[in-house]
Parts: sequence; C-alpha cells; structure tokens
Amino acid sequence: MKIFECADYDEMSQMATEPILSVLNETPQSWLVLATGNSPKGIYKKLVKAYHRNSNLFKSLGIVKLDEWWGLPPNNTHSCEYYLQEHIIRPLEIEHDRYIRFDTEALDPEAECRKIQNELTKIGQMELCILGVGVNGHLGFNEPSSALQAHCHVADLSRSSQEHSMVKDLNYSPSSGLTLGMADILQCKKIILLFTGKGKNASLESLLSGKINTQCPVSLLNLHPNVGCYIDKSSF
Repeated sequence: MKIFECADYDEMSQMATEPILSVLNETPQSWLVLATGNSPKGIYKKLVKAYHRNSNLFKSLGIVKLDEWWGLPPNNTHSCEYYLQEHIIRPLEIEHDRYIRFDTEALDPEAECRKIQNELTKIGQMELCILGVGVNGHLGFNEPSSALQAHCHVADLSRSSQEHSMVKDLNYSPSSGLTLGMADILQCKKIILLFTGKGKNASLESLLSGKINTQCPVSLLNLHPNVGCYIDKSSF
C-alpha cells in the first residue's frame, strides 16, 4: 500500500485523480467502481474537467455503482443513483450499456444482487475502484461484523450509516442497502482509498497497523497488492 499525505482536500483530490487518468490512457475500455458521498466528489469534478479537455479519453469507460440505499427511488435526491447521475454519468455522457447499477425499485433485492453479480462476472476483473471510508471503517455497505460477505448482498446498515450525511435529512433512515462485497472490491486491479472527514482516526489507525480485522472492513485492503491511500491531513 502506498500512503500519500495531502495538505488538504483539494490536494488529495488532485493527487488521486492523476492515477485514474493514467489508467484511462493505458486502458480506454476500463471499468471503474465508484463510491458516492463527499470523499470522492472532488475527484469527480476533476474528471469532468478532464472530459471537457479530451472527451475521447472517456468514450469507452464503464461505471459500476458500488452501493445503494434500499428503498430510495432513483430520482430521490438522497440516492446514490441521483448522485452519480449528477456528478459522473450525465457529465461524462456514459451510455446505458456502460453503466451497471443496483435498481432499488426491483421487487426482490436478493435477486437484484444476483443480477449485478452476474454482470460483474461478465466484465471480469475491473481496472479500478474509488473508495471513501465510513467513520466505523465500512467500505460501501460492508459494515463491521464478525464475518463479511464476499459478493453482492443486501446489507443491514449500522447506526452510523443510517446517520450518513446523504440521508440525514430524510424523514426516515434506510435500514438496509445493496452493495458489492469485499471480494468484488479486492478483485479490482487498483484501489484508490480516500481518508477525509472527521471521526475517522480509528479507522486510519486500524488500516495502518497492517492487521486484518472484520470489525474494521477497511483493514482488509491490506490484502490488496495495489492500493493508493490518500489522506487529507486537514481532517485529522
């Protein structure tokens, strides 16, 4: 794992964007797994700027949505779908056949997870995954537990996830979500991990200890051979 200490959020976003653009230059038909939330928002803005400079770089790009709140319709402004449409899918003009997403309007969430897993199997190894970290160390909706699931699944959300800034203004808190599993994340060729925001000191310490602990899912990234961890020092 390579650690990059960044002075602030903008420097973190800039430094983390550079290897993403390198991947797109080397492998134009890349599939990227994208998280939502505040952590990667700066990266997405910089990717859109890069798109305006050279749209051909993104012509064959495929996007996989990391996770989604169960029960929120896609047009709900708090949904991951709405976020990605606003920040990535529409600005980069990603075509429907180059976007794999959980459908929260599906009648059977378990069947929806199986459908997405089948899509991932067809793709094969994905080039890159962009991850933020929850205050409890979760990745996507892979929550702290005595055991973690390998593949796409319906997750029971922790209290901290239910209080996430994306959904805190809702009249209710989603109790479950759909997410890629830890094996799906770890099979990506490269992982961009972002540490920014308050309250994540314990998760960072767990990661840097090198010890694997399913009660802090981010620590499992120590198993991956190609992780770039970008730390916004102004947050700590």
